[in-house]
Amino acid sequence: MIKTLPNQVIALAGLSQAACLVQQIAKKGAAEQEPMRASIASTLKIDADDVLDVYGGLEGVRLGLRCLDNQLSGPEQANPEQARYASTLLFLERALMKEPSMVEAIGVSVHRAAERAEAVGVLDEGVLKILAEAYSRTLSQLRPRVLVAGEQRFLAEGENADKIRALLLAGVRSAVLWRQCGGARWKLLFQRGRLQQEARQFLKAL
Repeated sequence: MIKTLPNQVIALAGLSQAACLVQQIAKKGAAEQEPMRASIASTLKIDADDVLDVYGGLEGVRLGLRCLDNQLSGPEQANPEQARYASTLLFLERALMKEPSMVEAIGVSVHRAAERAEAVGVLDEGVLKILAEAYSRTLSQLRPRVLVAGEQRFLAEGENADKIRALLLAGVRSAVLWRQCGGARWKLLFQRGRLQQEARQFLKAL
């Protein structure tokens, strides 16, 4: 992947979108369908021509761009919970890269999920379950763990738990993409203005 600021912003938008959707399910019991479809599909996109192709085009990260813009606007507009999810997923991505056997196991599961999705659709329960189980067997064993806050009645539902874990895996996929495109933690600290400006340019294009 080409290491450019626009590509980094798209990947960060993918990460922000996954965090936002996890929060929606945990707090409301449901997530916006089109953003969720794009996020789950990004996990299944094994071979992509470019960063935008991972998300099916700019429309695929519309929600993520809005969330990212808010997060970069300062404490008054930022969502601390979403920021915590995204930050933890960035840490998990680095931990995962040190565990090649886990990376391989996730790859096998993603391939299975992708084959099933071709036949029954990206948001099929079986597809989500394969991805959720892959997350449980690998990333959930690493530290730090993602602690999802929300309504217990929603979190206790098996289908919602699968969706959340699948979205967390999608978030890690975006974190991997962010690193591949030249992203680094210091850029989130010292290039916030440039990242936000780029995100807003993308939003204007939608």
